[in-house]
Amino acid sequence: MKRFEREMIRGWLHEPSTASVDSGAGPAVRGDGLVITHGAGGNCDAPLIRAIATAFADAGYMVLRCDLPFRQVRPHGPPFPAQAETDREGLRRAAEAMRELAAGRLILSGHSYGGRQATMLAADLPNVADRLLLLSYPLHPPAKPTQLRTAHFPQLRTPSLFFQGTKDSFGSIDEMRAALALIPARTELVAVEGEGHGLSAKVARTCIERLEQF
Repeated sequence: MKRFEREMIRGWLHEPSTASVDSGAGPAVRGDGLVITHGAGGNCDAPLIRAIATAFADAGYMVLRCDLPFRQVRPHGPPFPAQAETDREGLRRAAEAMRELAAGRLILSGHSYGGRQATMLAADLPNVADRLLLLSYPLHPPAKPTQLRTAHFPQLRTPSLFFQGTKDSFGSIDEMRAALALIPARTELVAVEGEGHGLSAKVARTCIERLEQF
């Protein structure tokens, strides 16, 4: 793991595990890349983000876990809605950097706010990633089910894998199923039993397993 910084990108690069390649005892380097970002209240050092990054690197992925631009200039507090486009630009640049590092598929991932920005970016730029991995998509604010964040879903054409806790106040499993019907691309929803919006780090291995089949 090493520090990775470029204009509008700040984070950590996890290089794929190669220790077992020669012996044939473990995962081979696959050439795929993962870019993962955090939610509105966290940063790239959040336990879930670190767990995902470590698990994917151990499985042979090149991984960049990075802070969105709003977190780079503001260590605490939520993002500014008016600057969401800047966050998407930072995410685009991170994906572009990963294209230089990994020749295989590029998976763009994010928790909550980070995942929402990933879907919006992919709706505008379909080739920015080959797959989306969305963790706890914030379908609507808690207790405000009519304020859906799905206006861009009909333009989303990137295959998208969603992980949602069954106790997530930002969107129930039934609400998510209805929303995903708006997406013309291939989608899959994985219900994480008993989990809320935060999701625990133990979901990391399941993310890899389901993504391999997706």
